[in-house]
Amino acid sequence: MKIAIAGGTGFVGEALANYFLDKNHTVYILTRNASRYTSSKRLHYLEWLSPTSAPEHDLQDIDAFINLAGESLNSGRWTKVRKQRIVDSRITATKEVIRILKALDKKPECLINASAIGVYGTSVDETFTEDPTQVGTDFLADTVSKWEEEAQKASGLGIRTVFARFGVILGKDDGALPRMVLPYRFFIGGTVGVGNQWLSWIHIIDVVKSIEFLIENQDISGPVNLTSPDPKQMKPFGKAIGKVLGRPHWLPVPGFALKLLLGEMSILVLEGQKVLPKKLQENHYPFTYVRLEDAIQNLLK
Repeated sequence: MKIAIAGGTGFVGEALANYFLDKNHTVYILTRNASRYTSSKRLHYLEWLSPTSAPEHDLQDIDAFINLAGESLNSGRWTKVRKQRIVDSRITATKEVIRILKALDKKPECLINASAIGVYGTSVDETFTEDPTQVGTDFLADTVSKWEEEAQKASGLGIRTVFARFGVILGKDDGALPRMVLPYRFFIGGTVGVGNQWLSWIHIIDVVKSIEFLIENQDISGPVNLTSPDPKQMKPFGKAIGKVLGRPHWLPVPGFALKLLLGEMSILVLEGQKVLPKKLQENHYPFTYVRLEDAIQNLLK
């Protein structure tokens, strides 16, 4: 296959590119700084989102388009300006994806557009699937709704469109896990906040393989939760880290301190949602890591 990845130089993008290259696919990475990278026979870096860029000239025969582009939610305190940048970066990139898709004579079979389980809002008691009635009202939910609305325009071009709603992605050297592990390495790990907030996680390997699964299964469209079937509350999640590392779980981090430090961004660690991957399970996606303990053991040992 020929696969285009917008935002392909980040954590998920690099993992996807390496995986597809190992399977002898051809990968096109759309990046603002293509000159920083060296292309090869099956890996091509294309400039985009600049006044003179026209990546569509190199994408005429692609089979799938994956859009991961957008400013990180962890890029700093959520000031009014940064929140606008978080929204604008996603909408601007997705508008450009749609423009490129319109310009292609031969359309790809699918667009896999990154999204997030933040669309559901936060809850301690509710369980979320891809039910369209389950939509939150906070900043993250509003951002994701706008993002998906823009990406949905690809379906009007006859392109199967999937919204990959990522949970908390666990990787060895990137993603949320290294930050969560650090206090335990210094013997000061403990419960963050109240501890009953849900953390719907997924191993980076399952992110990559589930996206491949979504590309190959042409009957799947719309929102798809990319989370493990084994979500955990924050307290047992922390205890699992301590157990794998052989470190104590004892020093709590009070919620008010994180709110003072991070402001509204503290919602990422102090609040959460219990999300289940209903569509992946109904379509018999074979998870590599179902249990949290197995995932952490793989990443930390």
